[in-house]
Amino acid sequence: MSDEIRSLILDLVEWIAKRPRPYGEVMEAWRTSCPRLTIWEDAVDQGLVIRHHKGSEGPYVSVTKSGLALLRTEGRLPAAGPAAAPSDPSDRHKAGRV
Repeated sequence: MSDEIRSLILDLVEWIAKRPRPYGEVMEAWRTSCPRLTIWEDAVDQGLVIRHHKGSEGPYVSVTKSGLALLRTEGRLPAAGPAAAPSDPSDRHKAGRV
């Protein structure tokens, strides 16, 4: 993986770690039609972020424990110290690619 791609994945995970984001907001900000920039898909595949339902508010995206660990390792953990999303493996299939 190139340094550019890794940096963009870290940017995405750091942005989501600040607070869970509505799925639509994440897709609007990070979706790309460029096959070389699969930032969202790479973050999901690596288990760094997860899509889940937040009650009646609909789908949200949160950082996982693995995502927080990566941010901590890279010195990019937000000061607020967010909690990780539920790590229920059954949710992983819901995250899927768009």
